[in-house]
Amino acid sequence: MLRRQRQIRAVIQQWADAGLFAFAFWLAHTVRSAAVNYWPGLEEIHPFEQYLWLYLLIIPGTLLLLKALGFYNRPLLFSRRETAWVLSHAVTIAVLGVVAGLFLRKQELARWVIFLFGAFSFVLVMAKEELLRRWLLSKLGQEQLKRRLVLVGTDEDTAQIARDLDAKARGTVEILARLDVSQTSWERLVELLHERSANGVILSARHTYFEHVEKVIELCELEGVEVWLLADFFKTRISQTSVDDFLGRPTVVFRSAPEASWQGVAKQVLDFAGALALLVVLTPLILLPVAVAVRLASRGPVFFRQQRSGLNGRPFTMLKFRTMVTDAEQLQAELASFNEMDGPVFKVTNDPRVTPLGRWLRKWSIDELPQLWNVLRFEMSLVGPRPLPVDEIRRINDPAHRRRLSVKPGLTCLWQISGRNDVSSFKEWVRLDLEYIDNWSLWLDLKILLKTIPVVLTGAGAK
Repeated sequence: MLRRQRQIRAVIQQWADAGLFAFAFWLAHTVRSAAVNYWPGLEEIHPFEQYLWLYLLIIPGTLLLLKALGFYNRPLLFSRRETAWVLSHAVTIAVLGVVAGLFLRKQELARWVIFLFGAFSFVLVMAKEELLRRWLLSKLGQEQLKRRLVLVGTDEDTAQIARDLDAKARGTVEILARLDVSQTSWERLVELLHERSANGVILSARHTYFEHVEKVIELCELEGVEVWLLADFFKTRISQTSVDDFLGRPTVVFRSAPEASWQGVAKQVLDFAGALALLVVLTPLILLPVAVAVRLASRGPVFFRQQRSGLNGRPFTMLKFRTMVTDAEQLQAELASFNEMDGPVFKVTNDPRVTPLGRWLRKWSIDELPQLWNVLRFEMSLVGPRPLPVDEIRRINDPAHRRRLSVKPGLTCLWQISGRNDVSSFKEWVRLDLEYIDNWSLWLDLKILLKTIPVVLTGAGAK
């Protein structure tokens, strides 16, 4: 199944499940209200209208929660046990979310409503999954689901595609024929389209028989049959491919960084809103007092400004509270032999250039707070690889290490929550950054932000 079709199916499933969770909450309240008629000792509960605001938590929360737990990445005919296991996790978190919402609003709700909400949610979604499974296994469901495909390409290509479909399509595909793109008469293809009611042609153009490829597409275009052109002309190890439109021309895009998406938009909103809120709160409480302390503690400016490499290596001026003596950069050459980090990065434990106040600011990461201004200027993100000085980037010998510049640098990252300064290998640092890039999601950003809080508050790993 094509990615777009999988995405449509997943969206339908998400909204159906969110609707079932919402219905389960209403049903739980209704059952508990009706129970008063059968058990006179039970207390009356507030009308359902007073709890409608909980839908603002339940519906979007369910959409995000089940997706984050991988509920929609499962094959169509997934194991019932695994489905129940993932769903039980989601239901537990949803119930805890409702309890937390009620606690914050200082509003009471009968305990049986909360228990029944969890039970009904689990039963309703499992029932939906079972009905879907039975429909998919039925003759009608099989007819609707199964794609009848003709494979066109070289013998080697079509044989590999057939093996892949057999291993991964799980009975959702019927291969009508395998045709050699360089030898097949076009009448044979037309015959298959007519007599076998083929509803798709998979065309492999890896061996660049472009004149034949064009003919196959032209025939299928006239027949109204979809053609899936496997655009694997070039072998890539990292890049993900997608098809887009450039000035009206179909374009195959090779991308090894996160693509533009609504999650990306949400990340930018989170960055701006989070940085703005933190600046408003922290300026009178921390930033202004620290600025005064830095100014009085030692000679020199309050802020340390340095050219760092941003998105795609574009230089920007990064701000920090000054934690070193004013001539620190000139003294770095004298300390080169004490460098504890391999590669182009310079790092020394108990650096003699650091002032007493600076050592305290570094321990609690307070010196990094002015970078919230860089986040507001869209030069940095709350989460992303830490920005390196421009001159250190120039000394990188391995071109693969520059891929960490394919996203905006951030205030915190996987490296900082995985031991912070205990990481002494630049390759390990880069590995963690590339792991973040290759697995990026808004959920991952939120997890890193949450894990950063205890790391900063305890000063874990700081030097």
